[in-house]
Amino acid sequence: MTTIITEMYQILKETPDVLAMEEKLQQLMYHWFSDLVGEALTSLDEPVREAKKKEGWDVETRDARTVQFLFGPVAYSRTLMTDREGISHYPLDEHLSIQPNQRYSPLVEVKTAEMTAESTYREVERVLKEWTPVSLSHQTVGAIVKRVGEAQAEADKGLVTELDEAAELPSGREVSHLYAEADGVFVRGTAKKQGIEVSHAITYEGWDTNGKRVALQHPNVLMTTQPTAAFWKEVQAATAHRYSLETTQVVTNSDGGAGYTPEKFQEAFSQSQYPVLNQLDAYHVHQALNRALGAAQSETKTKIREALREHNQDDFRLWLDTYESTLEEDKAIEKVKKLRSYILENWDRIIDWRDHVEDPPEGARSLGAMESNQRHVTFRMKRRGMHWSPRGAEAMVKIKQGLLNRTLREAYLARKKPRSVRQQRRFAQMVRMTDILRDPVRESNGATSGTIALHTAHSTAMGHMVKSFS
Repeated sequence: MTTIITEMYQILKETPDVLAMEEKLQQLMYHWFSDLVGEALTSLDEPVREAKKKEGWDVETRDARTVQFLFGPVAYSRTLMTDREGISHYPLDEHLSIQPNQRYSPLVEVKTAEMTAESTYREVERVLKEWTPVSLSHQTVGAIVKRVGEAQAEADKGLVTELDEAAELPSGREVSHLYAEADGVFVRGTAKKQGIEVSHAITYEGWDTNGKRVALQHPNVLMTTQPTAAFWKEVQAATAHRYSLETTQVVTNSDGGAGYTPEKFQEAFSQSQYPVLNQLDAYHVHQALNRALGAAQSETKTKIREALREHNQDDFRLWLDTYESTLEEDKAIEKVKKLRSYILENWDRIIDWRDHVEDPPEGARSLGAMESNQRHVTFRMKRRGMHWSPRGAEAMVKIKQGLLNRTLREAYLARKKPRSVRQQRRFAQMVRMTDILRDPVRESNGATSGTIALHTAHSTAMGHMVKSFS
């Protein structure tokens, strides 16, 4: 402690620039703390080694390792040992859940991945270098993103496997109504003219209002770039592990595009004894009208909206045919034909779900949360000419999903095979701080006696000094 205070004093005394002074103090803090953590880990190795020796393990060698933590690089020594079956282990690393060849601590990897959910790889590289002693290249940031994202993907696939192998459905919470919306968005791939579809679903239990602000109640998100068949399996598994849907009325919303049809929702939520109600997304109806009739307001658009709202197909055909008769360009006529086909094919789904269920919940609102939630994908993955590899795109959307659902860290730690409660108890018994901090006992030989030889007269000054020692 005296040494670090001395070094701090030297920095305070010799650094005229207050900015440079604070930077040097920060570097000193990181350096000292990293050294102390390294010493602590090295000290932990001894009791772990001795405990394993009692179990019949053999010591092979002792070597050093450096791991980059958020506060700096930590160097420590640990023992390589062989178990009774001849398999080599680093017991300390295994107890700490540090994997072979792992250069960065779990917190560094998770924090880095979380930052990339909002910032580019190069920006994350710059911020880490500015604010921490962690130095990563943008390529390394990308590699970390893939590892962390794949952990969330594995957790989702694990739920699907568990549901497929289970003899009965999992037991979850019971809710009277469950709302689900799904849609897809394309991002650019690395190959020329290649698009990668991100399938995106969100389930929620209702709405919470605070003044004019409205928030979804208990939302749960699922995103993937896998084929839609795999996507719907993940939706079904995630929902089955959260809810018991036997007596739940499921209400769904989509644009009716390929892969997001009413049949897909019915299959995903087939646990419910009630038919799954599906409505056509109002936003996509609005967009279809604007594409065919233009963005400006007109009497025709107003009348068509009234016909859709009143579910009057005759009036819809009448007003659309009247508008088509005024057109001369083939391109404009083709747009009207596409609108007519889109609306009539989905006519039974252009409804307000609240008019088609018995006793809708108090404060129930129209569905349509998907478009605003798609911004989680589009704002991060479709700006500044970004291109994504299939693996990188899947990892990024899984990181976004894990952050929104607050499951990312849990999924990442599960992949690291953390210690169980029993293993933690054994480790605590193995490592007793009294054994680590206790000073070694040295044998005492008692006080040593002796004399000082005097080769001159006792009356001299040297003689008087010798007498004073007696």
